[in-house]
Amino acid sequence: MSQKFSISGIASSAYVHIPFCRRRCFYCDFPVSVVGDRLRGETSGTISQYVEVLCQEIAITPAFGQPLKTIFFGGGTPSLLSTEQLQRILKELEKHFGIASGAEISMEIDPATFDLAHIAGYRNVGVNRVSLGVQAFQEELLQRAGRSHSVEDIFAAVELIHQVEIPEFSLDLISGLPHQSLDQWQDSLTKAIKLVPTHISIYDLTIEPGTAFGRYYKSGDTPLPTDEATVKMYQMGQQVLTDAGYEHYEISNYAQPGHQCRHNRVYWQNRPYYGFGMGAASYVEGKRFTRPRKTREYYQWVQAGGVIDCNLTPPEEVLLETLMLGLRLAEGVSLVALAKAFGEEKVEEICRCLRSYSDKGWVEVGGGRLRLSDPQGFLFSNVVLAKLFEKLG
Repeated sequence: MSQKFSISGIASSAYVHIPFCRRRCFYCDFPVSVVGDRLRGETSGTISQYVEVLCQEIAITPAFGQPLKTIFFGGGTPSLLSTEQLQRILKELEKHFGIASGAEISMEIDPATFDLAHIAGYRNVGVNRVSLGVQAFQEELLQRAGRSHSVEDIFAAVELIHQVEIPEFSLDLISGLPHQSLDQWQDSLTKAIKLVPTHISIYDLTIEPGTAFGRYYKSGDTPLPTDEATVKMYQMGQQVLTDAGYEHYEISNYAQPGHQCRHNRVYWQNRPYYGFGMGAASYVEGKRFTRPRKTREYYQWVQAGGVIDCNLTPPEEVLLETLMLGLRLAEGVSLVALAKAFGEEKVEEICRCLRSYSDKGWVEVGGGRLRLSDPQGFLFSNVVLAKLFEKLG
C-alpha cells in the first residue's frame, strides 16, 4: 500500500465525536458527558441539542470538493444515538461534503446500549462497520474497569450484529487491567475469536491522570500486572490471533485479510481528515486542531463560527508525526516517499539514528521501507521513537 504524507492535501475522511456515555469507565480520559442508564437519543434533550450543534459545525466547515471515503463515529458511546439522529448527521455530511460510493462508515457501539431496532436502523442508514467495546470476558474485570455491561450483554450484542449482517465487525479488548491474569487474558482472546469478528483491537491499559484509575493506582502498583506480565499478554495476543488467521497490521490491531480499518489507516499514514464534535481533532490543509473538550466551550466555539486559529504544522513536526504514526503499521513507512517529502539526507540521518536498533532486531530496513519488527520492535516502539525525537526534534 502506498504511503502518503500530508504537508498539505485534501481531506476525504471525517471523525465525528459523540460524547455521551451511561457512565465514565475508570480508565477513560476522553471528553465524555454522562447521561446515566435511562436516557438515550430518543429521550434526552441534551443529546438532541448536541446533534443540532454538531450539524451546525458540519455546515459551517469549509469543504474542499472531495467526497468522504471514510466516516468514523467515535465516543463516548455513539450507540446511544437514535437512528434518526445518526441519519441527520449523515445527511448533513452528505449535503456538505458528499459521501463516496462504497465509503466505510464506522460506528463504535457498546453492549446493552442498543436493541435490534437500533442496530438495524444504523445499518439501514449506511453504517457498514461497527466496533464493539467488549474490553474483557470476565464479570469481575468488567466491574473493576467501571463498564456498564455484563458478559451476557456481549454475546447478546454480537447476536444482533450478526442478525442484521453488518459486513465489518470489530471487537475491542484491553490488556493489563488490575488483577488481570494471563489465564483470563487467554480466555478473553479465545472467546473473542469464537465470535468471528473481522477485526480485533487490543489496547494495553494506560493509567491516565484525572481518571478514576489515575486516582486508584500508580504505575507499578501491585494490583496492576507487572511489566513482564503485560509483555507476555502482548506476545500471547500476537501469537493467538495470528495463529487464528488475523493479520497483525498495526501495533494494536488485527484483521482478517481484506478487513483492515480504512479510516484508521488515514491517521497512521498521516493523511488529512476532518474532525467534528466536542474534543475532536482534525488535520486539514496542514493544520492540526483540537476542538474544546467541554460542552459549553464547544457550543460557544461553534456559535462564534468554528474558526480554526492555528499555524501550519512545521515540516520537521510533520516528519516526526509521519514516523511516529507510520511505524505503528506492520508495513512501516516508504523510504522513497520520505526522501521525496523530506530529502535524501534526512532519510540517511534517520537510518543512521536507528542502526543500533537494527542490530537488536527491533528495526528492519528492506524493500524500500522502514518498519518495526513484530513483536519485538512493536514492544520497544516507545524506545525507538524516543530516539528519533531526540535526534530529529
